[in-house]
Amino acid sequence: MLPRPLSQYATNPVAYNQEHSSSASAPGDRVSSLIALFPLEVVLFPGTPLPLHIFEPRYKEMIGECLAHGSTFGVIRALEQGVSDVGCTAEIVTVTKEYPDGRLDIVTEGRKRFEVLHLNQERSFLRAEVLLIEDEPGIPAKEETARAVQLHSEILTMAGAIQDLSAADQAVLSFYLAGSLPLDLDFKQKLLALRGETQRIAALTQYLEAVLPKLRRSAHAREKAGGNGHAR
Repeated sequence: MLPRPLSQYATNPVAYNQEHSSSASAPGDRVSSLIALFPLEVVLFPGTPLPLHIFEPRYKEMIGECLAHGSTFGVIRALEQGVSDVGCTAEIVTVTKEYPDGRLDIVTEGRKRFEVLHLNQERSFLRAEVLLIEDEPGIPAKEETARAVQLHSEILTMAGAIQDLSAADQAVLSFYLAGSLPLDLDFKQKLLALRGETQRIAALTQYLEAVLPKLRRSAHAREKAGGNGHAR
């Protein structure tokens, strides 16, 4: 479904609600209260950290309220027209710096996925009535998970990076793997919306297997370039 401008949601919120309320809601999903939204050109996964610099007055107001009440807010991908249908709540883990003019540096972490049911523009910042998303039952085969971890490790090695997965929640391991890689945002958004870890591990494995050949060629070219910056 193509996204619509926020202005259209505001003038016809019922239509938005009707179109999205039937979109594969699982029996275990729970209805949340109205939450604040922070549209960004990112896709946040549960368990993934997200540092933010808060400088716009409306978001200083929003974050101030979250800090005062200990509440979360929703991070949702901003599109050319409107926002995505699925986002992730973010908890403020720490305030790393406060500026004299009210700006803030904060570190947040993804918590719960949600589906937008109804957008609300009554405040200076965007809010939404959302449906919290719960995974469907099912555990991927160990072989499938091991393959995804292997591909992930190879990509990190080529980038000269490592990631400790010992503390990762195995029920949502796919989010830890995808969250540490600079993957295509469209794919990340698709992964965020999938309702089971088996589906996500399969999708992530397929995606990484598709991009790895190009990454290997690029890494090989860099090795051949040596110190002169040109492949021989």
